[in-house]
Formats: sequence, structure tokens, C-alpha cells
Amino acid sequence: MPRSMTGFGAAEGAVSGGRLRLEVRTVNHRHLNVQLRVPSELADLEAEMRERLRAHVVRGHVAVSGRWLEEPPQAAGVVVDKARAAAVVAALRDAARELGLSGDVDIALLARIPDVLRVTRAETTPDRDAVLDVLDGAAAACAAAREREGAALAAELRARADALDVLRSRVAERAPERVVAERDRLQTAVQELAGGVAVDPGRLAQEIAFLADRLDVTEELVRFGTHLDGLRAALDGGGSVGRELGFVLQELLREANTMGSKANDAGMTQAVIAMKSELDKLREQVENLE
Repeated sequence: MPRSMTGFGAAEGAVSGGRLRLEVRTVNHRHLNVQLRVPSELADLEAEMRERLRAHVVRGHVAVSGRWLEEPPQAAGVVVDKARAAAVVAALRDAARELGLSGDVDIALLARIPDVLRVTRAETTPDRDAVLDVLDGAAAACAAAREREGAALAAELRARADALDVLRSRVAERAPERVVAERDRLQTAVQELAGGVAVDPGRLAQEIAFLADRLDVTEELVRFGTHLDGLRAALDGGGSVGRELGFVLQELLREANTMGSKANDAGMTQAVIAMKSELDKLREQVENLE
């Protein structure tokens, strides 16, 4: 089943004693473009996360955002700046002597001095497998949403392909009538121009044959039908078909333009215009497929 390039999915799970939530959003893009906005603790895993996403998304802009619902516990450490502590003790003792104050500096006082005693939290990389499991869950949920929308798009594309088949049949029905009308018009015009002078019937038949050949759209109709079959086959095959369908639509438009240039008939021209309108709507939908 074809997949839409637009989707959203989220997942959360236990990671290194905390709880992580990841969200994956995808929108249209010609190539695969991944953007990560995750907690700093996951920075060392970003390359693996990008590579993991390639298993879920072939084409499109992928935005991954994450946050801790519960931060994982981190190892705490205590750092005493002994040089700063010594400088503080010396300065306070000098001040006490100069001011004639009693008492001495104790550890409780030093602990309250900024930057003498610092508590640090060691930042470690969370469990790799747990993070990637959460990412897989979010990407899978996004893929499911893209597949649901892709199914709806495929149904729309098939309906428009059926409409194009109807228009193709209309052109095919009108084409012989149009050639007969052009033959009669040419005969009448030649007789009027000849003004009663005898006209070589062989030469006239030759000109009519040339005219019929120039107006013939049989090849275009056959190729148009073949391309429609290719469009349906691609939709039935599923997978990443957006680029393939884009090429098929270009070929369909090429054949429609050629038929329009050969039309020389109001009925055929109207059918070709309707074809182009359907193809334009198809193109808009195909741009949403991966």
C-alpha cells in the first residue's frame, strides 16, 4: 500500500531509570531530511537515531522531538576548591587580626562560600537499546498513520484514473467521426475552390489520407491507456511509489497534449481539457506520496 509523506506518531518508555517520550512528524520533501530536537543526554546517539529512521522512512522531512517525562537518576559528585578555600581562610584571618575580632574560620563557614564547595551531576548517555526501542515505537506509529492516509490517497488516485479512462474512451469514440468530418470539409472546400473544374479524385484521396494520418491519435490513445495501467500497477504494488507515479503523470500529460494538438474538434478538445484537469489533480495528490 502506498504511504503518505504526512504523518505523526509518538511513543514513550523506560530509559536508564527515567521515562522518555519521542514524537515523530513527517511532511513532504523531495529527499529524506531528518531533524532531531532531543534532550542533550541523547546527543551521542543522534547518528544512530538518524540511521534507524531510514528503516521507517524513505523520503520526506522527518522531525523528531523528545523530552523526559521523568529524568533518569544521575551520579552526584562533590568538588572542593582547596585553593579557593585556602584563599578565603587567609583573607578572613587577616581581616580578623586587623579588626581585632575573635574566633576562627570553620568548615561550616567555608561550605557556605560560593564555589568553594560544589555538587556536580555526572551526565551519562542513556541506554542505547532502550532509546532506539522508543524511537522505533514512535516511527512505527507514524508509519501506521502514513499508511492510513496513503490508502485514502490511493483510492482517490484510482478513482481519477477511472475518470481518465472514461475521457480516453470519449476521445477514441470521437476520433473517427472527426476524421470523417474533416474529409467532408476538405472535399467541400476543394470543390468550391475548383469552381466546377474537374478534380483528380486520386489526388484528393491522397490529401485526405495525409490529413487522416496527421489527425490520427491511435498511438497516443494506446500509450495513454498503457500509462494508466502502469499507474494502477504501481498503486497495487505499494511501497515508495511517489517518484514513479510522478514520471507516469508526466507521460500521461505528454500524450494528452499531443491529442489536444491533433484534436481540431470541439468535442475532442473538451475531453482533452478535462483530461488535463484530472491530471493536475492527480499530480497534487501524488506529491503527498512517499
